[in-house]
Amino acid sequence: MFGTIRKHQKWLWLIIIAVIIISFVIFFSPYSRVNDGGRGGNYGSINGERVTQVVIQQTEREVYLRHFFSTGRWPDEEARRSGFDAFREAYQWLFLVKQQEAMNVYIGPDLVAQFAREMIRPFERRGISTPQQFVDQVLKPQGFGVDDFERFVRHYLGVQELISTIGISGKLVTPAEAESLFIREHQELATEVVFFTASNYLSQVNIAPEAIAQFYSNRLANYRIPERVQVNYVKFDVTNFTAKAEGELTKTNFNEIIEENYRRLGTNYFADAKSPEAAKAKIREELIKTRALVFARRAAAEFASPLFDMQPVKLENLDNFAKTKGLKVQTSKPFDRETGPTEFAASQDFAKAAFSRTDEEPFSAPIVGEDGVYVLATIKRYASENPPLEQVRDTVTIDYRYNQALMLARQAGFAFQAQLTNALAQGKSFNEAATAAKLKPVTLPAFSLSTRSLGEQEESVNLNQLKQLAFSTLVGKASPFQMTAEGGVILYVKAKLPMDQNKMKTDLTAFVNFVRQSRQNEAFNDWFRREGEKGLRNTPIAQSPKQPTGPSGPQQPRPSGPGASAPAPKSK
Repeated sequence: MFGTIRKHQKWLWLIIIAVIIISFVIFFSPYSRVNDGGRGGNYGSINGERVTQVVIQQTEREVYLRHFFSTGRWPDEEARRSGFDAFREAYQWLFLVKQQEAMNVYIGPDLVAQFAREMIRPFERRGISTPQQFVDQVLKPQGFGVDDFERFVRHYLGVQELISTIGISGKLVTPAEAESLFIREHQELATEVVFFTASNYLSQVNIAPEAIAQFYSNRLANYRIPERVQVNYVKFDVTNFTAKAEGELTKTNFNEIIEENYRRLGTNYFADAKSPEAAKAKIREELIKTRALVFARRAAAEFASPLFDMQPVKLENLDNFAKTKGLKVQTSKPFDRETGPTEFAASQDFAKAAFSRTDEEPFSAPIVGEDGVYVLATIKRYASENPPLEQVRDTVTIDYRYNQALMLARQAGFAFQAQLTNALAQGKSFNEAATAAKLKPVTLPAFSLSTRSLGEQEESVNLNQLKQLAFSTLVGKASPFQMTAEGGVILYVKAKLPMDQNKMKTDLTAFVNFVRQSRQNEAFNDWFRREGEKGLRNTPIAQSPKQPTGPSGPQQPRPSGPGASAPAPKSK
């Protein structure tokens, strides 16, 4: 049974960062208004077997551990904005666990122990060399125990066995097929293009007042001023906690942590750093700032908790309570949902919180920004409105000019396409036809379907769009005019370049393994979507329109999707 289990995943050894930040301070605080009220007492069933509250909570804990080992960080608000949802993922993970039981997948304690030791190997630099030390020093401070760790490792290995077994049909790739696929992905083309860019036609646009008025009238929705709000807020500036954070970190093996992060991030992580020392200084600064934000969160939590408890609930409570704490209340300029405040770098959560305040809940939970943590109250709302043309005339004129230039660029592109067809039929070259039309042909760097970048040429056309155009055009032929965001392009395929046989011999084995792994993953995902839809239909997450999502790969299974938020592991 274990013959198909992959060797121990290297990603587990490499991605766990040296400094672990406790990230549940804000999201799971008592005043964050996060609770289980929306779930009720019915946890549904999977494949006819009832799901209990204890089981789903245990599975949620495994999901938190999986997120930690796959990203190096505990789930926080940023992870949730990116789609992490422990409640939904717990049901999908539990479905996979139930499938292990149904298929008699058994992972022995020796293999679990061996794999657990390898998972904690990155922590050896911190003096953690055994699973028990890892549990005591890393997991217990977050509310996890040895049972959680053992259960997660066992189920994780079981999922790997499921992927290997169910996806085995996807691994069948013959040598001839592999070579054909390799050539298809790596065959390079020599091409020339002519770009038709709107900026080159701006000078040809005539501006007439009546045209501007008509353009504005036809596009009122583009210039409508959206709904705005104005807030009062208390800021817990990160700089107020920098000294404390630096003092705490210097009591640890801070220099070793910096060195480890430097090795992990590489020399190119800080593009403006001119030396390794400068890069390490940047890392030091970021680590201190990150820890200072933790202290700022705690201070904001201590301020917000009694503020929420004050009765009666009214806006003046923020000003009055802040004065008793010697804190300054500031007022923002009006802002909309998309842009947020202009006075400081606020996160998207800031605007979201401002627009969601009500008379019953006028104050926000602490919101983390780039330079501090904020507690706010919405004090005024402004309805959406259409501004008069004179107020936005300059903007409308710029938009009109570009719109007309874009039309001229595309007209020129279609006109040249007709000329080019006749010129090529007469035996002229692409270059000769372009020059005769007073256009400048550009020779592109050779590229293939596997090319990831074309440098500055991507400023004029999307690389994927260019690939589609090139590989659907015959050698010696020109493509039809293709509209782009900047105007348009016509491409000419000069030749297919010879394959580098030495490179193919060198890379073919790794390519075959990649194809097999990808197909295995696709086969497993297809199975998971099909069976998961049936197995999870009687669970709370079935009410969401998002369908079950398969694991992202055989080495890192991560079903995902939006839904209810999860309880904190610390609540154990």
